[in-house]
Amino acid sequence: MSTNTVLLTGATAGIGLAAAKHLLQLGWSVIFTGRNSDRIAATMSQLSPFVSQEKTLKGVLCDNSNYDQIQTLAASLEYDKVKLDAVILNAGVFYPKLFEHEQLAHFEKTMSVNFTGPALMLQALLPHLNNPASVVYVSSIVVEKAFANAAIYSASKAAFEALANTLNIEWAERDIRINYLRPGVTLTEIQAKAGMQPAQIDEFAKSLATTPAGRILEPDDMVSALAFLISSGSKMMRGAHIRVDGGSCL
Repeated sequence: MSTNTVLLTGATAGIGLAAAKHLLQLGWSVIFTGRNSDRIAATMSQLSPFVSQEKTLKGVLCDNSNYDQIQTLAASLEYDKVKLDAVILNAGVFYPKLFEHEQLAHFEKTMSVNFTGPALMLQALLPHLNNPASVVYVSSIVVEKAFANAAIYSASKAAFEALANTLNIEWAERDIRINYLRPGVTLTEIQAKAGMQPAQIDEFAKSLATTPAGRILEPDDMVSALAFLISSGSKMMRGAHIRVDGGSCL
């Protein structure tokens, strides 16, 4: 019996790590990327209990903003004769700042990781996608709801969705579908990486108690939606989104 294979970017923490664990449990073979070799090794150890003879797990060093590493990843798929049934473009960054104080370095880094990198990744992976194949971009509710301090982040997510809508038309004959998961505020490492201190993160999490869900979201809250979007159940969806926000957009 053949096993479906998914490539998952940015899976050494947060939503990516939770998704990798969930998909292994569902019987998928998982190839995941990370930016740090030590983190990749640690993730392999965490996920190895969920690997069986029927499925495989592989971690690859690949920074979304590093074009050479993207090409090396594609070359490794070619060498191993791997065909992908699904791709989850999850890796991303967030640097909160009012637009009037925005710095070029943060602007360029955000667009590189959240837009240019996934676009070039998808271009490089195209020869290695099966027919049919599902691509899911982990976007954000910022595409549909404005937040202060998130102008560039919002633009980067909206830009990729606009690009992918066109690819749904260009790649229709290949039966490649691209859809989007739009998480609400989710507790991951992204808050600490954005410069928030533990006390600030705690207060921030408490502020989400006013949403219908009554709490900040967790990575595990996203995995069922991701699993559906890469499953055959989504085969007639193109440019669609699933919003998992705990009701914060209501």
